[in-house]
Amino acid sequence: VVAPARNAAALGARTLLVTNAAGGISPGLDPGTILLLDDHLNLMGRNPLVGPATEGELRFPDMSAPYDPAFQELAEEVAAEMALPLPRGVYSAVLGPCYETPAEVRFLRTLGADAVGMSTVPEVITARARGMRVLGFSLITNRAAGLGTGLETTVLNHQEVLEMGQAAGDKLRELVSTILTRLPE
Repeated sequence: VVAPARNAAALGARTLLVTNAAGGISPGLDPGTILLLDDHLNLMGRNPLVGPATEGELRFPDMSAPYDPAFQELAEEVAAEMALPLPRGVYSAVLGPCYETPAEVRFLRTLGADAVGMSTVPEVITARARGMRVLGFSLITNRAAGLGTGLETTVLNHQEVLEMGQAAGDKLRELVSTILTRLPE
């Protein structure tokens, strides 16, 4: 999954914009919300930099600010112009390919996660190792397990996640398109 980030860097790209679909953990992150990524938790049990150092990559990249603060400010400006709420938060990446259990969601909340998904972090780590600036968004497509309607029997359904992505995708597309026109060269 990191080959596109490596290839883009090799071709001279200096910026990576990442998006994902995620389950909302924090209150207020209901389906349809766009979350501006502030930080992440890599709970995938893997790191794309393990093994021999790849030419052109830092061996130990600084991850104290994985998502570029100047790009975050730009995203907030554009969202304000669109009258689009844009909360910031921490994305937690887990390996998957299954949805989390309610106990895992409670654990993630304790760790400080606002949203959970199965992607994005390896690409961000790789991009940062290549010296790229990164901007990231999570489209909240569902409430994480145990946090839905309050019913313990709420079942997460991939089709519903896809449908929410389609329904809310236009907002994210407009936000990203506008930001891209304003990024520095």
